[in-house]
Order: sequence, then C-alpha cells, then structure tokens
Amino acid sequence: MIKENDINFENLEREDLIKCLNAQGETLLRMMEFANSKRDNKYITYSKNVFIPLTEICKNDCGYCAFKKSPEDPNAIILMDKEKVIETLKEAEKYGCKEAMFAMGEDADTEEAVKIKLKELGFKNMTEYIYDICKTTLEETDLLPHTNAGNFSYEDLKMLKEVNVSMGMMLESSSKRLMDTIAHRKSPGKDPEIRIKTIEDAGKLKIPYTTGLLIGIGETKEEIADSLLAIKKINDEYGHIQEIIIQNFTVSPGIEMESYREPSLLDMIRTVATAQLLFDNVSIQLPPNLNNETSQVFLLCGTDDWGGVSPLSKDYVNPSSPWPELDELEKLTNDAGFELKERLAIYKKYINPQYINNPKLLEKTEKLQKEIENS
Repeated sequence: MIKENDINFENLEREDLIKCLNAQGETLLRMMEFANSKRDNKYITYSKNVFIPLTEICKNDCGYCAFKKSPEDPNAIILMDKEKVIETLKEAEKYGCKEAMFAMGEDADTEEAVKIKLKELGFKNMTEYIYDICKTTLEETDLLPHTNAGNFSYEDLKMLKEVNVSMGMMLESSSKRLMDTIAHRKSPGKDPEIRIKTIEDAGKLKIPYTTGLLIGIGETKEEIADSLLAIKKINDEYGHIQEIIIQNFTVSPGIEMESYREPSLLDMIRTVATAQLLFDNVSIQLPPNLNNETSQVFLLCGTDDWGGVSPLSKDYVNPSSPWPELDELEKLTNDAGFELKERLAIYKKYINPQYINNPKLLEKTEKLQKEIENS
C-alpha cells in the first residue's frame, strides 16, 4: 500500500479524497506525480468537433450561465432550422471534423416559443426534433452525433441512443445543498438526484457517456469528494463513463455570479489529480479554452484529454473563452512531453455492437476509427 503523509494514493476512501483535495507542499507534488504515473501512454487526445447550439432556451437559470437566452431576446436561437444545421455540418466536414456536438438548454420545450416552433416543424417535443437532426446528420454527412442536452427520461435516452454515438451531461455536483444557493436555486434540472438517475439510465442502456464536475460554484471539498464518489459508484456498476470533465467556473460578463471568485490554480490541480487517482480506465478531461495560461500544468497531474476542440465554431457555453488553434494545442502538448492524438466522440473500447446497436452507425464509426488510426 502506497502512502504519503497518511494519504492512501491507492484504493482511495472518502477521507483520503478529502485529504487529497486539501493537499499542500511536498504532499501535493507527490500526489501529482502518482496521478501522472497512472497514464497508459504518451498521448493526449482530443475530438475535432463542430459545436451546434440547437436552442438557447432553457428551463434552468443557473447563476453562472452565459449560454441561456430569453425567448424575448431577438438574437436568441429558439430552434435552429435543419437547413442551417446541415449547412454548418457541411462546412465542418471541410475542416475534417468528425463530431457533431449538439448542445441545447434543458427541457426547452416547456417554453411556449419553442412549442410553437416545434409544432411548425411537425414535432411533438424536443426529443423528436433532436432525433431527426441526428438521423439527418448520419444520413447526409460524415460526422458522428453527440448530444448534450441535460436530463432525459429512460425512453428518450433509448430513442436517442439509436442515432448518437455518445451522449453527455455534467453532474456538476452531487450536493443537494447547492440547490439553495445562487448557483442552482432557480434550476430544478440541476437537482443531483435527477441528474444521477439520468446518468444511471444511460448506463443501463449502455450509452458511452461524458460527465464531470463544475468547480468553484460554492461547493466544499467534502462535496467534491462525494461527487467524485457518486460518479465512480455509477461507473463501477455500468462501466459506460468514458471521460470525466473537471471544469472550472469562469466569470462571464452579465452572469448572476459575476462578482464571485474563480477557483484557484491549486484547487484545480488538486481536483484533477484526485480524479485521476480515483478512476481507472476513464479519461480525465480539462477544457483548454478555460485554462489558456495554465493548461500545460494539468498535463503533469493526470489530464489525458482536451475534449472537443472546434476549428470552426465557438464555445457557446463559454463565449468569452475561444478554443486554441489546433496547431497551438499541439505545441502546448508537445512542450509538456506528450503527443496530440485525435479521437472520435466515442472511445475505441466502446465501438462494438453492445454500445452501438444501430448497424449503420457502427459501420460508420468503425470506418472513421480506422481513418484516424491510419492518419
């Protein structure tokens, strides 16, 4: 058993996690070293994607959100027309993108403006609309759909699995307490019980899944530990979580939490390293556009994936934080002693009939995987 100042870096229990999340000095350096030593290879992966916001309407109103718009906003995307979606996807193909990342507000069809637009287009609800968009993407482009739209019912997830190579939703935090704070008090969809059920249902359906934590929204170190353990418990049972995002809260103009402090660099390092120590065979991802000046540091403490990076579209969730150019991302990666490697929106170990039950989608995914490996 490996220990450092009474912290067990193997088989981490809750108390060990809390100690890791508070580590300082030599202990923190040793923790970073152990986290970095868990790597399977020298590669840092990324997915070349196009980010498409299908609607900017959302039933939640998070204190840190820079994405949501009001239906009364003349510039708001109520519901993106299919023609515009396909036009953007065709442009993305020219850049070599392989992932169509569809993001949207949660339960947008609870708003009257969205209901009217859906009815005009011949859809009963958002799930039908998303299914149609993803199906058309598969039929008319070379891109693989990945949907990130918050909570879904089991039946909706089952339906969307047919036309998505993977899906995702941030847990953010398993803390019920945060529902009474500025972060989530106006966001019923951020109830951790509801989000955990969605992630579990995705596991039951064998949907390759992305989730993660949002750091700096008022949570305690104990709550971070509990959140990581909640994700681990789900993955230990279902094994469908392919990557975990450790995302830092960043201040954007006009948000309700504009005056709040962002998490410190050391707190982010502690959380990334702790996540790497806790999880086996799950990638730990850090958004490079939210950490422009410090992203290389995280490569030295366990991060092995940059996530989706677009050469075409902006990050609509974090509009004031542009993605780095791919050439720059490669330089940052190489300078830290690693190699940049493209991946699909689905990790290789999930490319099989068990996780992709649509034969045409499986065939297309296998073809793209071979292209990446031979490039």
